[in-house]
Amino acid sequence: MEIISKKAEDTEKLAKKIAQFLKPQDIILLDGDLGAGKTTFTKGLALGLGIKKNVKSPTFTIVREYHEGRLPLYHMDVYRLEDASADDIGLDEYFNGDGVSVVEWSQFIDDELPNEYLIIHIIKDEQNDDQRKIVIEAKGERYQELLAEL
Repeated sequence: MEIISKKAEDTEKLAKKIAQFLKPQDIILLDGDLGAGKTTFTKGLALGLGIKKNVKSPTFTIVREYHEGRLPLYHMDVYRLEDASADDIGLDEYFNGDGVSVVEWSQFIDDELPNEYLIIHIIKDEQNDDQRKIVIEAKGERYQELLAEL
């Protein structure tokens, strides 16, 4: 699935819609350059889950947890785990827990990822700073069903 987001609000709106279909143990991988809109997407996801708390980038904390919504949200930035192990933050506990895991920079933990997930590529437009191309790919039956529901 491919979508053009003309502004940050469009990206948040898409994420809110996806949030309606999420279940415990769902995993969303966010792929994109710095400033592409990964945290903006996660903010929309949080709002769609009923989380009112301000979502911030987990760059320095690695994982931020939000528990006040319909489902807990675990927002991870694993960029700094390039030279470390995912065991250090207990990824399996998050992936197999009661919430939704959102992982930024997942390429650094490729070997630690389950076989099934939703991956969202957010690509900045070279000509228009506000516009993004969002490409959503489903890996596995659960996520193919989710995309069909969208």
